Amino acid sequence: MATRSLQRRLFWFALVTVGPFLALTGIALNQAYKQSAITALHRRLQSYVWAYLSGSDVSVGGTLILPEVAPDPRFERPESGLYAGVSGNKINWQSGSALGLKVPWASKLAPNEVRFVGPTPTDAGDVYMLSQGVAWEVPKLGAINLTFNVAESTQGLQQELSEFRRTLWLYLGAAGIALLLLELVMLRLVMRPLRRVARDLEQVERGAAERLGADYPRELTALTQTLNDFIEGEREQRERYRNTLADLAHSLKTPLAVVRADLDDDKPVSELREGIGQQVRRMNEIVAYQLSRAATSGRKILAQPLEVEKRAEQIVQSLERVHAERGIVCEFDLDPRARFLGEEGDLMEMLGNLLENAFKWAKSRVFLSAESISPPGTRRAGLRLTVEDDGPGVPEDQIDRLGQRGVRADERVQGHGIGLAVVEDILSAYHGKLVIGRSTALGGASFSVHLPAS
Repeated sequence: MATRSLQRRLFWFALVTVGPFLALTGIALNQAYKQSAITALHRRLQSYVWAYLSGSDVSVGGTLILPEVAPDPRFERPESGLYAGVSGNKINWQSGSALGLKVPWASKLAPNEVRFVGPTPTDAGDVYMLSQGVAWEVPKLGAINLTFNVAESTQGLQQELSEFRRTLWLYLGAAGIALLLLELVMLRLVMRPLRRVARDLEQVERGAAERLGADYPRELTALTQTLNDFIEGEREQRERYRNTLADLAHSLKTPLAVVRADLDDDKPVSELREGIGQQVRRMNEIVAYQLSRAATSGRKILAQPLEVEKRAEQIVQSLERVHAERGIVCEFDLDPRARFLGEEGDLMEMLGNLLENAFKWAKSRVFLSAESISPPGTRRAGLRLTVEDDGPGVPEDQIDRLGQRGVRADERVQGHGIGLAVVEDILSAYHGKLVIGRSTALGGASFSVHLPAS
């Protein structure tokens, strides 16, 4: 299935939304203008009725006297589209424009009653009509009820609405085209940083760059930082594999040379067996360490946070059973928020080696603390693990050597060898560090692991 452009998807989405939006806008504006035009027509017809009323009179004999000049010249032109009529009390008058036409004039409206209707069909086409009832007081005759009617053809209104619609759709069409062009420009501007990310990734894949750049919009910073973390993690993993193979080959040279030398010497079989067995055990330790080192996964960008407390309790319970005859007790001070962002195997290996080392040297007490570290502006919390014991501690002249990076397992200080080396290699993969010192609370050794926040 062919991949579709994100920019094209956004453009089609804009197209299918702008079109209906402009159509609904046009319909609403047309309806509003039509209602406004009808309201204006209503007011105009009302003013004609008032003009007729103000200029008319009824004689003492009951004859209707109309104004000499009509409110509008069209009332005098036949079929002009503007008509007037008066009915009631045996009076039936209509303007010259309505002569010969059958207009359904309203009659017998109550005094001051106003009625506006339309479109109403007539011989001259549809009209809007306004009618108003009046009561005329005439001496000796009393009140005479009349109904004044004014009607106007819908043709003028329809022409006005048609002209408005043409103008409206012309402008809305132009606005729609302008909006789509603006949308295209906006999409290109918005998609430019994403295209730059794609280009930078291509540069990284070709080896022309080591990582993505830093000058990205704020919304993409988290994405690019995560991608850079992935890139660095993969590069570190490859480097770790190369270093592990090189260290393994280098570390095995010495015991292999010793075995070869023993085989070349004329030693007794028992002594030869003991010497070879010793070197084989040493090689097993080296291989186990290097395999554990190579399997260290390192930081996981999207790793699920692992609870430290539960896993620490599992390790301590096992170690307390192993050292039950010595009566060693481990105390805890664990922050319930403390989480490890990585592989469970790395956490278990790191905690296991530190705690096993503490149980090995402790007289009776071991203390484990865990603290969550969340400096402002960081996305992922860091972690501090500290293991202390009441044993003899680490001699000060050996602390620097224990903390040295790059020292092989077979060169470690006696008693703090492969296990501590594994911890340091795990921390190296997670960009952490190990601080070795003396416990102020228990008096023995203190091993503090620092995993930074990010």
